[in-house]
Amino acid sequence: MNSSSRPTALVTGATRGIGLQTALVLARSGFDVAVSGRTVAEGEGTVAPRVSGADTELLAVPGSLESTAEQVRAAGAACLAVPMDLTDRASVLAAAAQVHEAWGPLDLLVNNAFVHQPQQSFDDLTEDSLRRSWEGNFLHQLALTRAVLAPMAERGRGTIVNMASSSATYDPPAGPAAGGWGLGYSSSKAAFGRIAGAVNAEYRERGIRAFNVDPGFVVTESGRVRGGAENIGETGGFPSADPAASGTVIAWLATHAEADRFLGKVIWAPKLAGDLTGEQA
Repeated sequence: MNSSSRPTALVTGATRGIGLQTALVLARSGFDVAVSGRTVAEGEGTVAPRVSGADTELLAVPGSLESTAEQVRAAGAACLAVPMDLTDRASVLAAAAQVHEAWGPLDLLVNNAFVHQPQQSFDDLTEDSLRRSWEGNFLHQLALTRAVLAPMAERGRGTIVNMASSSATYDPPAGPAAGGWGLGYSSSKAAFGRIAGAVNAEYRERGIRAFNVDPGFVVTESGRVRGGAENIGETGGFPSADPAASGTVIAWLATHAEADRFLGKVIWAPKLAGDLTGEQA
């Protein structure tokens, strides 16, 4: 069990990007932070191309659990680095068990990780790709949420934050190869977006709150390596957002009762972060 008096959080997909920045903000905000991801050591990280095509070679990307844990500890927090592959349900449940064994019930779960399949056009979408997106981005996220939720509810408190996506509610401005996104990803994120409401309906009276946070259009390390991010911004008219904005919002949601007014809503992180810090979003 965690011997610290600090609250505990698990941030999935924390090797880079929004997850890394969220873990660091939480560490500076008084949380001990468990982090999960596929890449254990620096130099091992790879991501699939952004769109489906002839070139299927994986792309090298910076970031790792080891480097994230080092930064979290440098921020003054305890850190537990837990390997987890969202495509593998057994890996997801093992990660939850490892965190619970070390720290007991969590105060906060941040479902930030997602499965990236090379985006396919409507005509080229395969059942296998669709299945992988739905398993990782909905079914396995649901399994992790339920595994963490049960100990939270037994103790009588906890916060769950799910990282939503505008692709779940907005039509793509173009096809995947021309600055838009594919149906596989957007449909899986739409299903994922319904988890928070179900949790609130059945667990709010047991001390649990669940929120959907949209980080905005963030160009992460993976996005830069994949390329094409500038097309999404230009075609869809999405302004670039700060990856740390979500962490600022999540830390506030998990520690302030007045955050209840955002239950049942999709929170636009750049706007709320700006309101909280007094900076223009």
